[in-house]
Amino acid sequence: MNTDEHGFDSLTERVLAAIFEVSNTLGAGFLEKVYQRALLAELRLRGIRATAEASFAVIYKGQPQCLNYLRASGRTLCLLVNFRKPKVEWKRIVHGFPVPKAM
Repeated sequence: MNTDEHGFDSLTERVLAAIFEVSNTLGAGFLEKVYQRALLAELRLRGIRATAEASFAVIYKGQPQCLNYLRASGRTLCLLVNFRKPKVEWKRIVHGFPVPKAM
């Protein structure tokens, strides 16, 4: 995997660029489904294949968070995105690294 100075791979950079494009175009205040559809369209325009709300078997009694989906899917990286703030918020999560405990 080729990474840049921040340790991001090129796919992460391309997805983040699509996220920022959606955020800059739509702004804040829409329902999640609006952002989901816009992001899928933007990813398609950029030649990035993506699936919304893919179904995975999640471990029983596990926390309902991105790490469970990473374990279930066999993937190692996900981006959590919140478009509902005036400035888009995102968090990169890599499976296999410890998750900081909430305060």
